Amino acid sequence: MVKKETVRLMSEKKRNSPLLHIATPFIVLALCTGITAAALIKPYDKLKMYLNIAFMDTLKSEPGGDASGLVIKDNKIIEDYSGKTSSTGEVIRPKFGELFAMLKSEAFDVDVPVYWGSGSELLELGACQSTGSAVPGTEGNAVISAHVDTFFSGLDKLDIGDKITLSTNYGEFTYIVKELIEFKATNGKYVLPTEDTRLTLYTCKKDILGGSDQRFGVICELTESSFYTEAGGDAQ
Repeated sequence: MVKKETVRLMSEKKRNSPLLHIATPFIVLALCTGITAAALIKPYDKLKMYLNIAFMDTLKSEPGGDASGLVIKDNKIIEDYSGKTSSTGEVIRPKFGELFAMLKSEAFDVDVPVYWGSGSELLELGACQSTGSAVPGTEGNAVISAHVDTFFSGLDKLDIGDKITLSTNYGEFTYIVKELIEFKATNGKYVLPTEDTRLTLYTCKKDILGGSDQRFGVICELTESSFYTEAGGDAQ
């Protein structure tokens, strides 16, 4: 009986310990923080995918996105379609590493192949569109980048009102430059998804000392969609 009473008194002493009362709120806080962090992992990963939309950045939104085992498909893109068109139609979502469009602008003086995905190997071949952005012909922000010393070397020549076209094997899309932009590589403001339909082009700002964390480019508004409606509109 004496032993049981002793155990009871010791238990009550532990429960009433000042140290236990001080530590309890911190333990509860730690548990809540852990639960919250776990809940935010998925949204954070989704945001990170968009923030990593950049040439010279690591984009692994699809298997093989780091060019490991990359399969490049150089399609022949229709650039002289003369058949019937429609303002609405069905897009063909490209596969990672696939040449799926040609980007043109008289003001830009370019005719650049556009690949789906990003990575050093693809950037040697042309411009690259992030797989986290909108496929041309769908609503949202289509984000395309290229090296400043190759395919986008004249991007700084573009001005508000200049016309840009994207030709694909399912249609041609015309855009007008609406805004000139400049931002840091860590700023995802211009590459995140949007409710309006737009085209965002950007590249690295030249720096004689080497790499730069500054980016510049243009935001373009969609003015015309011409989906191909006749047979023969596929040159793959």
